[in-house]
Amino acid sequence: MTSSKTPCQVLMHSIAIAALTLSAGSYALTANAAGSDQPKPRILVLATGGTIASTGDARSAIGYNAGGVTGEQLTASVPGLDKLATIKAEQISNIGSQDMNSKVWYQLAARIKQAFERNEADGIVITHGTDTMEETAFFLDNVLATSQPVVLVGSMRPSTAVSADGPGNLYEAVEVAASAQSRNRGVLVVLNDTIHSPRWVTKTNTTSVQTFQNPNGGPLGYVDPASIRYLAAAPAGRKGSLAVPNAGLPRVDIVYAHADMDATQIDDAVRRDAKGIVLAGVGDGNASKAALDALEAAARKGIVVVRSSRVGAGFVNRNVEVSDDKTGFVVSYDLNPQKARVLTQLLIGNGVSAADKVQKAFDATY
Repeated sequence: MTSSKTPCQVLMHSIAIAALTLSAGSYALTANAAGSDQPKPRILVLATGGTIASTGDARSAIGYNAGGVTGEQLTASVPGLDKLATIKAEQISNIGSQDMNSKVWYQLAARIKQAFERNEADGIVITHGTDTMEETAFFLDNVLATSQPVVLVGSMRPSTAVSADGPGNLYEAVEVAASAQSRNRGVLVVLNDTIHSPRWVTKTNTTSVQTFQNPNGGPLGYVDPASIRYLAAAPAGRKGSLAVPNAGLPRVDIVYAHADMDATQIDDAVRRDAKGIVLAGVGDGNASKAALDALEAAARKGIVVVRSSRVGAGFVNRNVEVSDDKTGFVVSYDLNPQKARVLTQLLIGNGVSAADKVQKAFDATY
C-alpha cells in the first residue's frame, strides 16, 4: 500500500528539486570549479538588505518585509555557491534601498578599500535593493581606485517567493566577481543574466525581473551556463578618480519639471542651503521660464546648477534649447538626474564648484 505524502513532504521535495536544478542544471560551472586544482577565489559578500534579503508570503512576489534575511543566511541558502568560491559574508546594513543613504555608502567604500588593501578578498559582491542600486553603484564606481571586481546584485522578488530570482542572481554575481575577466572594469551590476555598467544602467520597471536596462549604452556582457561573456575588452586605466569627501556629501537637490512649473522648488532648495541643484527637465533638460530664471539666479549665487532630463533616454545638449554659457549651467549629457546628483555631490565635496570645471568633470565621465 502506498502512503500519500504530507504537505510538508511535498514542500521539502519541491525544495530539493529546485536546489538540484539550480546547482546542476543552470550552473554547470560549479562542477568545473570544484574539479580544478587552483585555489578557489575568495569573495567577500557585503549585505545591505533589500528585496533579495526579504521574506514574505510564498504565493506573492511583491508583498514582503525587506531585510529579513542576513548575508550569512542568504549565501548559505544558494546551492553550489561554496563550490564556486570561498565565501565570507558581512552585514553592513539591513534596510530597503529606499532608505539607502550616504552613511552606508561611506561604510561600503571604506570596507571595500580595507578588504583589498589587507588582501582579504579577490572580489566583492554587494547585495542591495534595486530601487537605488544604480546610485550606490555609480558612487562606488567614482571613488574606488581598484582593479579588482566589485559587483552589486539584487532581486525583484523576495527570497520566499516560489519564483524568487535572488538565488540565481547572487550565484551569477559571485561568478562574475570571481572571474579574472572582470578585473579593471570598475564597479559592475549583475541581474537577470546580464552585466551592467553603473553609468548606463537604470531601473525601468516596478516589478519585472528584467527591470535593469541600459537605454544609452547597452550591457557590458552576459552570464550564461557555459561562461561569462563580455562584449568588449576592459578599458585601460579604468579606476575611480574622486576622493570620498571627509566632511560628508553636500546637499544637492533634484527639482522636477512639469506643466505649470513655477520657482517654488528652486527657491526652497536655495532656502535650505543646497550647494547644488539638478533639474530633471522636460525634453532636452528644459523647464518653464520661471524655473529657468530661478535656476539662473541660483547659479549667480554660486550654487552648482546641472540640467538633466526626466526622459528615460537620450542626451542633454549644451547651448541648444538653453543658453548654458550665459546662465552658468552644467549639462549632464546622458546621466539621469539621480546619477547627476551623485556626481555633483562628489565634485562639490572635492572642492570643484566652478561651472566650467564641473562641466569638464561631466565631460570626462562620458
